[in-house]
Parts: sequence; C-alpha cells; structure tokens
Amino acid sequence: MKFGVALGAVHHKAFLDESVWLPEHLVLTSQMSRSPYAGQEHPPVPPNVPIYDAFAYLAFIAAQTQHVRLGTHVYNIGLRHPFTTARGVQTLDVVSGGRVEFGIGASWLEEEWDAVGLDFKSRGRRVDEAIEICKRLWTDDEVSYKGEFFDFEPVMFEPKPVQKPWPPILVGGESKAALRRAAKHCDGWIGMNNDFERGARLIRELRVLLDEEGRDATSFQFCLGASISSPDDVKRWEEIGATRMVFAPWRRSREAIDGLRAFAEMAGLG
Repeated sequence: MKFGVALGAVHHKAFLDESVWLPEHLVLTSQMSRSPYAGQEHPPVPPNVPIYDAFAYLAFIAAQTQHVRLGTHVYNIGLRHPFTTARGVQTLDVVSGGRVEFGIGASWLEEEWDAVGLDFKSRGRRVDEAIEICKRLWTDDEVSYKGEFFDFEPVMFEPKPVQKPWPPILVGGESKAALRRAAKHCDGWIGMNNDFERGARLIRELRVLLDEEGRDATSFQFCLGASISSPDDVKRWEEIGATRMVFAPWRRSREAIDGLRAFAEMAGLG
C-alpha cells in the first residue's frame, strides 16, 4: 500500500516530505452548482478558496525533494488545449526526474466550462481526444490529428517525458463513464471520499471493465481517498485492492506535520 497526502487541505507555505496530490481548477465561479461527491448536491468548496497552477506548484515541491511523487487530484484536462497540458506534464516530469502521477478529470463544475466558453455536455468526448493527443505527443516523433474538437497538421514535441511510455495517467470520478475511461485509456483510477463498501464495489467494477478491455489489473493503480484511523483500516483497504490511499490527517494547516507523524506511527511507517 502506498500513501498520498492531499495538499488541498494545507496552506501553501507548509512543507510536506511525503507523496503529494494537488487539487486543481482553472477558475471557480461565484455561483456554483453540482458536486463531485455521489449523493450530494452542493459544491464542496467556496468560490474564494485559494487555487494555484498545478504544474508550477508541484515543480516548486519537486525542487525541494528527491523522492516525493507529484500528483494532480485532479487536473481538468478538457478545459485546456492538449498542447498546453502535454507541455506542463512533460516539463514537470523532466525537472522532477520522472516523479509525476497525472490525475485527470472530466470536471463536475458546469459553470467553469461556461466561463471559458466550452460545452459541458460534450466534455467526455473532448477529454478522450485530449488524452489520445497527449499520449501521442509524449511518444511519437511527429503528430497530426483530425478530430471532433482538435485538428492540427504535423507537429513535433520534444523532449519526451522521463517516464515511459508516459507519466501514469489516472482518471478521477466514480461515474460509469469515468470508470470506463480509466479502464480503456488510462493507467489507474482515483476515487474520492469512500467508505469500505463503496470502495470495494468500485474496485470490483473496474476489474470487470479492465477484463473486458483485455488489460491486466495487476499493473493498474487503484487509488482512493478515504479516512484511515487504525492499522486494521490499512489492512482492510489492502485486502479490498487499493494500491494507494490519498488522505489529509489534519484539520488545520498548522497541524499538518504532527498529523503526518501521528499517521506514520499509527500505520507503522515511522
């Protein structure tokens, strides 16, 4: 079992010597609807919550660390042109020596799509095209593309990322479409706040989808967000099939370091 720290719950000046995962939005509109969490209708964050450029923030952390994995949790890939996304991931992977975990999402905030003039209803198809283009930019010598949303003549993209064939791509979300996208196109999946029952069900569904796609589940990342309060919790998540847990064992930024130390002792990592 691997562990990741959710940076969204800590002040930007706190230093964390752990694997870290940064939430991301391009903008938050003053009026927001929906929620990324199943069964909830209201947005989980206020519109004035501090937001940072994911790649710049993670590059800052990369410069101060040697082994920390650097993840986005999750990056709204459909809101950008794939050239912009591919360049940001490539640069971070190069300057960090190959430590990027690229978590992506189709996005839940319709008003954010409205603000940039893009169609929220077609976001899934746009995301699929963006994933395909990024993969090709990271691997092929020359790339051209003609799709529904993106159309360009041959381009070249250098240097390639350190990780081969590309930094791991993990899809966030728990809808049928998100699970199918993860199993079909990506290297892993990121769930949000889950309990044991829901987490186990989603992992079972993903294993079925991976089998349908002819893919080996042993090389796939099952990454979940959940609370962990005892070594028994860690063991149970491992038995369920989680390969990484993303968590924030503190309530306030000033409690972050002590919270991490307490968690390490509890989980036997100290």
